[in-house]
Amino acid sequence: MNALIGRGGLLDEFFRDANPGFYIRALHGDPLPSPSQIKVDVKENEAAYTVHAEVPGVAKEDIQVAIDGSLVSLRAEVTQKDEQTKDDKLLRSERFYGAVERSFQLPLEIDAAQAKARYDNGVLTLTLPKKQGTQTRRLTIE
Repeated sequence: MNALIGRGGLLDEFFRDANPGFYIRALHGDPLPSPSQIKVDVKENEAAYTVHAEVPGVAKEDIQVAIDGSLVSLRAEVTQKDEQTKDDKLLRSERFYGAVERSFQLPLEIDAAQAKARYDNGVLTLTLPKKQGTQTRRLTIE
C-alpha cells in the first residue's frame, strides 16, 4: 500500500487528484539524502585506490574529504539561498539543503600526503595511494 500512495498522505493525494490547480502544498526544502545516497565506486590497483563519489549540485568549495589512516570521510554541504523579492511567494522548493556525510574503511592505510581529489560534473574522484610498507598479512591456521 505504501508504494501506491507516494510522499504525502492519503488526503493530500485525494485533493491533488480532485483539483490539481487548487491544492498546492507549500514546501521549503526536501530532507537531505541519506549517507547511503552518496553513491561510491572504489577501485584498487597495486599502488592506489580510486574512488568515484556522486555529489551532484554541490560546489567544490563545499566538499570536504578527510583521511585518517585507512578511514575516508566525505562531507558535502548545500546552503539554501532565498532570493525572493517582496512580490514573490515561494510555493514549492524541492531542492534540499544542509549537510550529508559518509565514511568508509579501506583495507590498507592511505598516504594522505600524496592523495589527490578532482571534482567534475557532479563526480568527485579521489586518487588515494597506498602507504608504503603496509601490506596485508595472511595468517596460517594451526
